[in-house]
Amino acid sequence: MSELTLTVMRLGFLAVLWLFVIVAVQVIRSDLFGTRVTQRTARRGGDRDRAQVGRQQSAQRGQSGGRGGRQRRGAPTKLVVTEGSLTGTTVALHGQTISLGRAHDSTIVLDDDYASSRHARIYPDRDGQWIVEDLGSTNGTYLDRARLTTPTPIPPGAPIRIGKTVIELRK
Repeated sequence: MSELTLTVMRLGFLAVLWLFVIVAVQVIRSDLFGTRVTQRTARRGGDRDRAQVGRQQSAQRGQSGGRGGRQRRGAPTKLVVTEGSLTGTTVALHGQTISLGRAHDSTIVLDDDYASSRHARIYPDRDGQWIVEDLGSTNGTYLDRARLTTPTPIPPGAPIRIGKTVIELRK
């Protein structure tokens, strides 16, 4: 084997080794500090901003004459996070689809290692009943300790578990 071939092989091996080290450092960094999309400077500020967006959306719906006035008597009016990092967060139900997951564009952004990017969604059907649907998540969505395999109606007060987060529909 010539000296040139041996030198090229050494440099190629060195380049592959450095590439491995750089990728390993990036993985460790993302595990320690999270991705840039999910970073929040202050958790309360993020909740406040999300609540403010919800109020703006509900005000716009009120102006446009949406379906807000046609809710059934005794129907749930809010979605409440009862366990997890977002405990106490409330989302008003106004007939819109609510997406749950780690993605930054979800209605409720779950900062949970057991949640998928697009984990589940909650939406109203034509009868005014709310339906929960798992969107092919890895760890599953549970309604009253039963894993969901199909879109399922949600009774008010029944816990919906996604990883460490528990959500309920309330009146």
